[in-house]
Amino acid sequence: MSSNTETVPTTGAVPLGQVRRRHVFYIPGYDPIHPRRYRELYRKEGADQARISGYEIDLRARTAGDGPYGWEVTGRMEGAEVEARIDVLIWSDIVRDSMGHGIAATYLQLLRTAWAYISTGALFRLMRLRKGPVIAALYPVGFLLLQLVLALGVGWGLGALVSEAARALGAGGVAPVAGIVAGVALAAAILRWFKRKDGKFFAYYLMHDYAFSARYRGANPPALEARMANFRAQIAAALQGEVDEVLVVGHSSGAHLAVSILSDLVRAGERPEEGPALSFLSLGQVVPMVSFLPRAVRLRADLAFLSARDDLFWLDVTAPGDGCAFALCDPVAVSGVSTPDQRGPLVISAAFTQTLSPERWQQLKRRFFRLHFQYLCAFDRPGDYDYFRITAGPRTLAGRFAGRAPSKSRITRPVNRFRSLS
Repeated sequence: MSSNTETVPTTGAVPLGQVRRRHVFYIPGYDPIHPRRYRELYRKEGADQARISGYEIDLRARTAGDGPYGWEVTGRMEGAEVEARIDVLIWSDIVRDSMGHGIAATYLQLLRTAWAYISTGALFRLMRLRKGPVIAALYPVGFLLLQLVLALGVGWGLGALVSEAARALGAGGVAPVAGIVAGVALAAAILRWFKRKDGKFFAYYLMHDYAFSARYRGANPPALEARMANFRAQIAAALQGEVDEVLVVGHSSGAHLAVSILSDLVRAGERPEEGPALSFLSLGQVVPMVSFLPRAVRLRADLAFLSARDDLFWLDVTAPGDGCAFALCDPVAVSGVSTPDQRGPLVISAAFTQTLSPERWQQLKRRFFRLHFQYLCAFDRPGDYDYFRITAGPRTLAGRFAGRAPSKSRITRPVNRFRSLS
């Protein structure tokens, strides 16, 4: 793969590749929580990284009503001061709507989702890439089935006891009914308890996540397509503004949304030739979970299109220590849509075992969901990937990673069975 280079001049008198003003759009993954969590994460982790790395970051809350939810940042590092506006592109309401299912409906989702990945062969091909995210996908299936078996087993035991007690009291005629009612009531209570405690188990949450993609077998739901069009309009407006770089960050499921949003934007001619640098940072991506499904033709076409562009720079960052991501898998190549014109993404590792001290790694290595957010956090042994230098520092993404070779252990073999683009 050829290396990416910055080819678009920045605005004003700012030297090529240098940034004084930046507009960042952060696209979260499948997350039902209010985006203020991302502001607080940036505030806390940015302060920690600044202390570790010897620079300054100041965060200011945005005035209510001043555009999308977000915050303002001033970064002082590398001999320069940079102003950054960070907007969170919110689709948490769509996520919450997709999670509004009862217990029975969730088990029906389980069957549909498992069938979608098993019947198409996608599950087995995904396992040939990375077992970690596949295990993460199988976890809610296994744990929800375990809950069901446990609830039914305990309920059956209680039902048998109630039936025997009723017979012993001379109520043999109603004994079976009493047993069934007691058993079903206890089984339902156990299942409701597990659902209430899902903030600790994440089984329902993950089941809804995978079901969201599997429901349309890789196609986007209409409500999500409409929201993506809105996101595209916001990014296009920023490209007309007086900034030196527009940086789109897609995290987890947000990465494949960003691929399609940016592809639509470029196809529509909304990327000005003399405008700011356009950069794309994908973090902890799970693209194959969608692109390996039969109806993901839009995503596969967008992957092929965006990867061949020379008017934006695409950096993909994952880490083998993140069991929820397809670490070091080139999302274009493994999806089977790479072309001779492919220019991106530049695939690199955040190398958690090297960029986190042994003590910090020991604290985090079994906290799988926390590690999936480490890309947005401070590293106590930082390498060349630093989220806060990228979002609040004085160099474009292309300038910062100019000449950087892709990780030697990246995976590029085309594993996907479904490669149609239309």
